[in-house]
Amino acid sequence: MKTIKFIAVCALLSSASTVFAHGNESHASVPATKEQKEWGIGGDAKDAKRTITLNMTDDMRFSPSHFSVKKGETVRLRVVNRGQVMHEVVLGTKASLDQHAQLMLKFPGMEHAEPYMAHVAPQKSEDLVWNFNRTGSFDFACLIAGHYQAGMTGTFTVTD
Repeated sequence: MKTIKFIAVCALLSSASTVFAHGNESHASVPATKEQKEWGIGGDAKDAKRTITLNMTDDMRFSPSHFSVKKGETVRLRVVNRGQVMHEVVLGTKASLDQHAQLMLKFPGMEHAEPYMAHVAPQKSEDLVWNFNRTGSFDFACLIAGHYQAGMTGTFTVTD
């Protein structure tokens, strides 16, 4: 049901009179729409006790490509675009990222701003604050068309 709802929203956005495209502007996570996900929930900046810097480059890689956090920890992910093209980071599961990547290929200009993603212009940075309240191994990726397919992915582990 969520997939159908997501596709409907994408279709609505793509047919809107004002086109919302990625362009060259950064946009960080949107704190107002916190929703529990398999990999956690949007966090409050005041609760973040540490910062992890995720660097993105035009060689379609993240550094680090893996990080670990403790269950219940709220972390500020400082997402830094060291490249010359737009990049983003989206947290999720392999399945959710695969599905979203396919939509991005079909609708490359689609706007998507959720608490678990940050879209960063070249040579800029954005903060994504996330509460990692579920244990497991999860993924993150740049879902801009072609970037995911080129291997711009990483993993994170949430431990007890």
